[in-house]
Amino acid sequence: MATTTKIQPRALVRASGGPRYAVALVVDAVGTGLLRPFLLLYGVSVLRLSAPATGIAMTVGAVVGLVCLPAVGRWLDRGARSTVVAASMLVRVLGVALLLVAPEGHVWLFATAALFLGIGNQAWPAAHAALVATVAHGRERDAALAGGRALRNAGLGVGALLATACLAGGTTALQALAAVTGLAYLGAAALAWSVHVHAHPADADAAAPKGRHDQPAPRMHALLAANVIYVFCLTVPEIALPLVLVTQMHASPVWSGAIFVANTVLVVTLQVPVTVLMSRFPRRSVLAMAGVVLTASYLGFLVAAALRHDWGAPAVAAVSVLCTLGEIVYAGSATALVTALAPAHVLGRALTRFQLSTGFGLAVSPAAITALAPHGPTALWGGLAAATLVSAGAVATERDQREHLGEGFHR
Repeated sequence: MATTTKIQPRALVRASGGPRYAVALVVDAVGTGLLRPFLLLYGVSVLRLSAPATGIAMTVGAVVGLVCLPAVGRWLDRGARSTVVAASMLVRVLGVALLLVAPEGHVWLFATAALFLGIGNQAWPAAHAALVATVAHGRERDAALAGGRALRNAGLGVGALLATACLAGGTTALQALAAVTGLAYLGAAALAWSVHVHAHPADADAAAPKGRHDQPAPRMHALLAANVIYVFCLTVPEIALPLVLVTQMHASPVWSGAIFVANTVLVVTLQVPVTVLMSRFPRRSVLAMAGVVLTASYLGFLVAAALRHDWGAPAVAAVSVLCTLGEIVYAGSATALVTALAPAHVLGRALTRFQLSTGFGLAVSPAAITALAPHGPTALWGGLAAATLVSAGAVATERDQREHLGEGFHR
C-alpha cells in the first residue's frame, strides 16, 4: 500500500471539504473558543446563578447531549453530510439565543441553553468526520482529519484569547461575547451547508470488496472502551496539571497557562506532520503506540512530582510535551481507524458510537482526576498510566472481522 509521505496545502484543504468548509471550521472554532471557557462565568456573573448550579447544568447538558448521537448516526447513514454539520452549528445558535434572553436567576433556561450547546458540541465531531470521509479516502483522509483538528485548535485558541481580552468589560462584555458567538455559529452553519456534500452509502458499498457491503456496524468493543481512557489525555493540560501544579506543588499559575498555550501550539503545528509521518504504519498499531507514549508521560509526571520544589514545575512542563505528542498521535489515528473499519452504509453509526465513548470519557475525566489527586501522585499518575497501558494493549490485540476481508489498506 502507498502511504502519504507528504501533502500539499491545497490538496489538504480540498480533502477537508474545500475552502468554504475550511472557513466554516475556523469561524465555528473561534465562536466556540469565545464562549466555552467562560460559559460557567456567564452563568455566575450575568445570570447570578450559584457556581454549583451552573456547573451541574453544564454537566447535565453535555451528558444529555450524548443521547442525540444515535439519531445523528442514522441521519448520517441516510447520506446527509454538510446538512448535519450545519445543523450541529445551528442548534448551538439556539443555545446562545437562550443565554441572551435568560433572565437573572433562571437556572432552567441556562440549563436548556447548555443542553443545546451540548447537543451541537457532541454531534459535530461525528458529522465532520463523516463529511471528510466522503470527500477524501485512504491516508489523504487521515491527513484531512488531522488538518481539521489543527485548524479547530487554532480557532479555539484565537477565540479564547479574544474572550480573555474582553473580560475587563464585565457582564456587558460577556453578553457581547455570547452574541458574537451566536453570529459566528450562524455564519459557520451557512458556509458548511453551502458546500452541499451528500453521500450515497449504498453505491459506495456496492463497489467495496465482496462481503463488505452488507456488513453491520463494527462493534469495536475494546477500541471504544479504550477510548474512554485515552481521552483523559485531552483534559490533562486543562485539569490535572493545573490541579497538581497549583494545589500540590504550590507553583505559580503561570506554569499552568504556559503549558496550556504550548499544548495548543504543538497541536496546531504538529498534528498534520505527525499524522502524515505515522501513515507508514497500520492505524491500529499507531493508536496502540499513542497509549504507550501517554503511559510514559504519566510516569514522567509521577517522577516530576517527586522532585524538589525548584525543579518540579519545570519538569512537569517538560514532560507535558511528551504528553502532547501522545495526544497528537492518538488524535491522528483514532477517528481514522474508525472510518477505515466501518462500511460506508454504517459509517455514521460507527462514528457516533465512537463519539459516545469520547463524550463519556470527557464527562467523567474531571471527576476521576479530582478524586485521584488527593490520594497523592502515585494514585493519580500511576492509575492513569496503568489504565492507559491496559487500553493500549486492548487496542493492539483486538481484531475485527473486516480486517480479514482484504480491503487493501493498513488498519
